[in-house]
Amino acid sequence: MKTKNKIWFSVLLILFTFISQPIFAAQTGDNLDAVVQIMLVITILVIAFVLWLAVVYSEKNDMKGKTFLDPLHKFLSWVSSSTPIEKEKDILFHHDFDGIHELDNKVPPWFNFLFYGTIVWGIIYMLVFHVFGDGQIQANEYKMEIQQAAFEKEILIKSGTFLNEETVTLLTDAAGISEGKNIFQKNCISCHAADGGGLVGPNLTDDYWINGDGIKNIFKTIKYGVPAKGMITWQTQLDPNKMQQVASYVISLHGTKPANPKAPQGTKWEEPKTDYTKTILK
Repeated sequence: MKTKNKIWFSVLLILFTFISQPIFAAQTGDNLDAVVQIMLVITILVIAFVLWLAVVYSEKNDMKGKTFLDPLHKFLSWVSSSTPIEKEKDILFHHDFDGIHELDNKVPPWFNFLFYGTIVWGIIYMLVFHVFGDGQIQANEYKMEIQQAAFEKEILIKSGTFLNEETVTLLTDAAGISEGKNIFQKNCISCHAADGGGLVGPNLTDDYWINGDGIKNIFKTIKYGVPAKGMITWQTQLDPNKMQQVASYVISLHGTKPANPKAPQGTKWEEPKTDYTKTILK
């Protein structure tokens, strides 16, 4: 392979690498719009390249590639603004230092482009991030992340992931109570009877409780069970939402009159009173 061919092959390989990376990244992120935009740009570049080849080889018969490479040579010459060696005498200063002469070379355009480009970019950055505030600086990004985390937390709570004996609340809607009744009828009537009056397990309709009344205590009892009394733990069979539903249904049975109620067991339950004075002072 000739040296020129090796150079062109290397250039094409580098271009393909840079072009293919965003395409694969966009496909990985399922961003089809980005893929379409990138492919559109590539298609336009290929069409322009083919048209240029057609002009060069059909109209100018450039078999040696001189005309084909002429735009590239002009571009490189403009970027570097270098003076050919044979014309260096025209830009040579008359003074010298220890036999060393100085050339009056111009600053290359690429250097000016970078220099002035950084100034323009700095102005744009200042306006976007510190004047108009549309750049989502760290403070705004932090607030957005907090809002996103709160939103995700709410979703997790609704799904029952964060639902436990400390966060559980009493359900009062008909759908939740009805679902709790279905769960109770399928799993609990062998110990507590269909009406909650109690069989092997205690009566769930009176004021007396062995492990405490209230949604949190009942939820905890259902979740961890009472192995000493023969009640299994239900957390491996019921998700938190279902345990909340059945616990709420059990509370709805309070005060009802079962057909054959079991004698009271445990102690009479009274809802703990909140000391509002301590709460306010706290």
